[in-house]
Amino acid sequence: MRFLHTADWQIGMKRHFLDEDAQSRFSDARETVIRRMGQVVQEYDCAFVVVAGDVFESNLLRPRTVQRALDAMGAISVPVYLLPGNHDHLGPSTIYHSREFIEGKPANVHVLDSDASVSVLDHVELVGVPWLAKQLVEDRVGNVVKRLPRLSGAFRVVIGHGATSSMGDSDVLGVIDIDLVEEAVRQNRVQYVALGDRHSTTSVGSTGRIWYAGAPEPTDYDETDSGQVLVVDLRSDSVEVKPVQVGTWRFVERVLDVQLNSAEMVLEQFLQGIPDKAHTIVKVNFRGAISLNDQLRIVASLDKWREIFGAIERHEHRDQLAILPESGEFQDLSLSGYAEDALTQLIELASRQDAEGQPYRDALALYYRLAKEG
Repeated sequence: MRFLHTADWQIGMKRHFLDEDAQSRFSDARETVIRRMGQVVQEYDCAFVVVAGDVFESNLLRPRTVQRALDAMGAISVPVYLLPGNHDHLGPSTIYHSREFIEGKPANVHVLDSDASVSVLDHVELVGVPWLAKQLVEDRVGNVVKRLPRLSGAFRVVIGHGATSSMGDSDVLGVIDIDLVEEAVRQNRVQYVALGDRHSTTSVGSTGRIWYAGAPEPTDYDETDSGQVLVVDLRSDSVEVKPVQVGTWRFVERVLDVQLNSAEMVLEQFLQGIPDKAHTIVKVNFRGAISLNDQLRIVASLDKWREIFGAIERHEHRDQLAILPESGEFQDLSLSGYAEDALTQLIELASRQDAEGQPYRDALALYYRLAKEG
């Protein structure tokens, strides 16, 4: 029995660092990847699809966003089972009870809105554990698997969402107790546990039968293995889980080591070497020593590349840079009066090589930039 395990689609996700054009492409990718999953289903002959929570980014989305997502799901040739997660929980305002969802839901799409068993094939049942509110106060997955009876000659897949005790999240409210889940696996009460919430593809525990699928399109820099779905092949005595790449976007974070008169070259080489720039979001910071002119060239280079990349972020307060003014850098500023006096004081204060001099070096760099720009 083979099926597709995915999670954390988060349809409708917004990112503050994306401009209007990039946000549109980012949103379109989250819908397009659903159609790509339909191709994976056909290629691997999967019997159905389970989405382990956070199908939607929130319960408050534009009708157009919901309708486009449902249309993409309807193009998948097998049943698709959706589990409400913490983002799209089954609270009073749930998106799953909205008119646009009810009216637009294709016949092959089903919502796992309770923990009752659902028969999907003659020998396969699904047990979903949906989020009923934004916050859980108990381990609902653990409570469900404890009461499941043993199976004989059939398969049972549990679909859950949330943090797990084995991932260092034992102090999180409602955390899933992996010991309870693994005991259910060993006692043949569950053959596979499909999890969502962790956006990196991850095998949990020691049985090889408990997995986070990860987000099919990346969502942040700290994801180590996202952009995939899992093709799960269950047999009576074994399980094979195959990650399949479907994502197109990437998040890249880097600290660049620079020195005087080389910062722009280092930055240019780094950005030039990144493929598929339109679908890449970069966070870059710097470490080393540069001149004020170097700083201006870095800013100009980043502004140029921002037109090409999905987005480029730089948080200057996280730089580990020493700004070292070079002789002659201030001669062409043509300052006088109070402006010249302020510059003289900043140069003197910025020359201090201790930590107390850093704010003045930052201020001098900003002052120099503003003066150069007129």
